[in-house]
Amino acid sequence: MTGRQEQFSGTMDVRERHQFDVTALEHWLIKHVQGVTPPLGVRQFRGGQSNPTYMLTDGRGRRLVLRRKPPGTLLKSAHAVDREYRVITALGAHTDVPVARPHALCTDQSILGTWFYIMDHVDGRIFWDATIPDVPNDERAVLFDAMNRTLAQLHLVDPVAIGLGDYGKPGNYFARQIARWSRQYLDDGEAGRFPSMDRLVQWLPDNIPPGDETRIVHGDYRIDNLIFHPTEPRILAILDWELSTLGHPMADFAYHLMMYRMPPQGFTGLLGADLQALNIPGEHKYMQRYCERTGRPPISKQNLAFYIAFNMFRLAAILHGIRGRVKRGTAASRHAEAQGEMCGPLADLAWAQVSGQ
Repeated sequence: MTGRQEQFSGTMDVRERHQFDVTALEHWLIKHVQGVTPPLGVRQFRGGQSNPTYMLTDGRGRRLVLRRKPPGTLLKSAHAVDREYRVITALGAHTDVPVARPHALCTDQSILGTWFYIMDHVDGRIFWDATIPDVPNDERAVLFDAMNRTLAQLHLVDPVAIGLGDYGKPGNYFARQIARWSRQYLDDGEAGRFPSMDRLVQWLPDNIPPGDETRIVHGDYRIDNLIFHPTEPRILAILDWELSTLGHPMADFAYHLMMYRMPPQGFTGLLGADLQALNIPGEHKYMQRYCERTGRPPISKQNLAFYIAFNMFRLAAILHGIRGRVKRGTAASRHAEAQGEMCGPLADLAWAQVSGQ
C-alpha cells in the first residue's frame, strides 16, 4: 500500500472534537431509517477535510455512512449537506449515475449539534493516488475510461427532467463562480493574501470563453472521490457532492482533467508520471474521449488554458478557506493544515497556465 493510500484509507476512532451523543443518534436512526438495530458502533473515516464522515455499524452488522456539517463557526455557503442529500436522491431515483443510496436527512441540530444525512455504505475500492500503483498495468487504462465515462454520463443528465432545475442558477456560471470564490478569498482576512490569487481575481473575469451551457456539475470530481467495484473496472458511487450545483460542464470536466497538470504531492496529480509506462491515457486522448461521449467539438488550447486556470484558482480558494478554518480551529481533519498551505503554490501554478498568453 502506498503512503497516500495508507494515510487516507479506512476508519479510526472519532476525533475528540467530532464526537457526539451516540445514544441520541441511535434513537433517531431507529425512527428514520428502516431496519436499524442497536447497539450502534461509530468510527470516523480518515479521508476528507470539509464535512466529517462516519461509518455506522448496527447490531446486525449493517453498515451505513453519516455525513455532517462540522461544529463551530461556518461560512454561510459551505458544508451544505442538505444539497448533497438532495442531488444524490434525485440522481439515484431518476438516472444511472452511480451514487450511494440516501436514507434520511436531519436538520434538527439538537440531535448531533449540526445537520447530517445517512446513506448506504458502498463496498469497493478508493484510490488515493492517480497513478493507481496497486493494480495490474493493463487495468489502469480501463479504470481511467470508467472515470471518463461516468463524468460524461453525469453531464448528459437534464437537470430539469429529474427535478433539479432549481439546484443552482442557470447560465453565466464562470462569471458567478469567479465572483463567489474571489469574494470568499478576499473576505477571509485570517487566511492571508497571495500575489497570484490577486492577479487571477483581476484576470479571470475578463477572459471567459464564449458560449454557455447548464448541466449538473459535481464540483470535485477526482479519483479519490470515486468508489470503484472491488474487482471490476467500473464505478459504484461518486462521493462528496458538497460543491455540486448547476453549471458549465466544461468547468467540471476541466477540474477533473487538471490531474494531468497537478503534482502528486497533496493533489493526487499525474504531473511527472510516465503515463505510457503506466498505461494511462494522455491528456489529449482523455479529453478527446470525453468530447466524443458528450457530442462536444474539440476544445481549443486557449479555452482549455482558461478552464484549467479557473479550476486551479477555485481549488486554491477552497484551500484558502481550509487555511482560514485551521486558524479559526474549525477544520475537520488533521491533514487540513498541510492542505491549507498548498494555496499559494497552487495559485502560482494557476497563473502559470495563462500568464504566457
